[in-house]
Amino acid sequence: MIGFILRRLGTMALTMLCLTLVVFFLINLEPNLKKLAISQTEMRTTADQLENWLQRNGYRQNFFVRYGQWLGVWPKQPNIDPATGQSVPRFVFCNEASEPTFSGILQGDFGCSTKFKNTVASKLFPALGATGILMFWVMVTMVPIALLIGILAGMREGTRMDRTLSVASIATTATPEYVSGIIFTVIFASWLGWLNGSAASATSTGITFYNFTLPVMTMAVYGIGYIARMTRASMVEVMTQQYIRTARLKGLSFSSVVIKHALRNALIAPFTVIMLQFPWLLTGVVIVETMFRYQGFGYTLVEAAGNNDIDLLLGCSLISVLIVLMTQLISDVGYAYLNPRIRVQ
Repeated sequence: MIGFILRRLGTMALTMLCLTLVVFFLINLEPNLKKLAISQTEMRTTADQLENWLQRNGYRQNFFVRYGQWLGVWPKQPNIDPATGQSVPRFVFCNEASEPTFSGILQGDFGCSTKFKNTVASKLFPALGATGILMFWVMVTMVPIALLIGILAGMREGTRMDRTLSVASIATTATPEYVSGIIFTVIFASWLGWLNGSAASATSTGITFYNFTLPVMTMAVYGIGYIARMTRASMVEVMTQQYIRTARLKGLSFSSVVIKHALRNALIAPFTVIMLQFPWLLTGVVIVETMFRYQGFGYTLVEAAGNNDIDLLLGCSLISVLIVLMTQLISDVGYAYLNPRIRVQ
């Protein structure tokens, strides 16, 4: 197992290197660099002045040199002040070094955010922590309810309860987050009047019913249906196995058979599905956090993309790739432990 994990970690490192190279290339296309130069200078700046800004800040260096500088395997070169001829940092508001130095993601330096006028780490990690809190409560709400619905539906296939729960699960899965988010807002704002001005103050950094509870409900409802359907299918398959029939013939009660024999085996497949919800949550928070103005990872990603914040976009992409690969690794290892028929050779 240790050898398997080490091989997977090596594959993850290579995958991250390839994906970050592709993302770095796409983000640094010429139109994006032009928009960045325009946003950091006056709108009436001439084309020559924009080009001078890009050259002065190192954006016209060789592509692989810039990628190596972002990784931290190639020294970053400071700017040269044309008036004095002395070395000056690229962005003063990030306290960058005024001399050549190795400073990249391998050294913990994610770059400088041109939108928020601060280091990427000071903006990215607090936003990631806020999204982590949101995702935690989504999982705490979503997983138990989904497993309960799936188990109840799969215990007695074809009954009225099974059909009712299955229809409800399909309906929630078929409803996108932005639709359910609007529905919840209408229900709690117009009908029940529970917001009490929370929507107006949602731009603040504090947690309110509008920018936290409603996002949790919106994301949980969508995921509940998907996990419940997978759990039901797994439960139905387990309930038809020979060892379940043998247990019933021995005189065990139906509840005892479900809890002691069927439940553990039925949860093997949903475990993988639950772990794969984390990458889905990363894409879901982009829509939900923007809709409810929750200051998290998704909201930060949208702000970075809308303002051509190259270093912040690269940091968000790196974190996204890392989370997806780590959840896949945990899913594979956990599946091997839960299913005794799986052996890692």
